[in-house]
Amino acid sequence: QVDLVESGGRLVQPGGSLGLSCVASGQSIRHLDMAWFRQAPGKEREFVAAISWSGDTTYYGDSVKGRFTVSRDNAKNTAFLQLNSLKFEDTAVYYCAADRSGRSAKILAGDMDWWGKGTLVTVSP
Repeated sequence: QVDLVESGGRLVQPGGSLGLSCVASGQSIRHLDMAWFRQAPGKEREFVAAISWSGDTTYYGDSVKGRFTVSRDNAKNTAFLQLNSLKFEDTAVYYCAADRSGRSAKILAGDMDWWGKGTLVTVSP
């Protein structure tokens, strides 16, 4: 069992930046792929970014490519998401998730083993 707790969500102006953290407990994330998803009001959940257990491979959703950066610190059992050049449409609850399968297709489909409860990011003047 892995418990994931996201933090860092807040109100930010368009064009601004924000850093989200996801702290894991229960077991080491050293061999887990980590990912971020988001869900805006009235919309379906959307894949944002993922990083392999080694940190060597990253994936990004088309809408955030070039603006967001996913990273991890296995020693701190933490994953991160840096959000830059924020837009109104980035407003959503951001969820951290972990997966042990090692299969990118599963991760990109949102079929993750563990989920956090989310942190709210609001982009507004």
